[in-house]
Amino acid sequence: MRRLLDLMLAKDTDAVADLWAEDGTAEFPFAAGTSPRRLTGRKEVRDYLASFPQVYDLREISPITVHHTQRPDTVVVEYHANGHSVRTGEPCRMDYIVVITVQDGSITRFRDYWNPLTNAAAAGTLPELLDSLRPETAR
Repeated sequence: MRRLLDLMLAKDTDAVADLWAEDGTAEFPFAAGTSPRRLTGRKEVRDYLASFPQVYDLREISPITVHHTQRPDTVVVEYHANGHSVRTGEPCRMDYIVVITVQDGSITRFRDYWNPLTNAAAAGTLPELLDSLRPETAR
């Protein structure tokens, strides 16, 4: 996980995607609006991450807290990231809880529990997200 975060700070999203197993998944249970809830395979992860540096200027990641589980291949990681929105220039702080499973040195399952409202505010897309959450009849 530390390697992944260091690569994100370096804005090397290709190297981040290379940490995934060929058929590994990334899941975002709290995703809303147009954000994907699940990515399957290294290529989908790579495509998803490619635009990250154009949205967020990630500057700092807090020390991580790792919680071990009963499964030796799975940990829960807590951290927060600070940076700026490229679109708005506003500072942003995202808090994360990630459940990560690694087998043979590659990520096989990555569940990322982030706040979609904070994400949309940082990306400058909060109005669009809120609109997507309204019932179809209210639009």
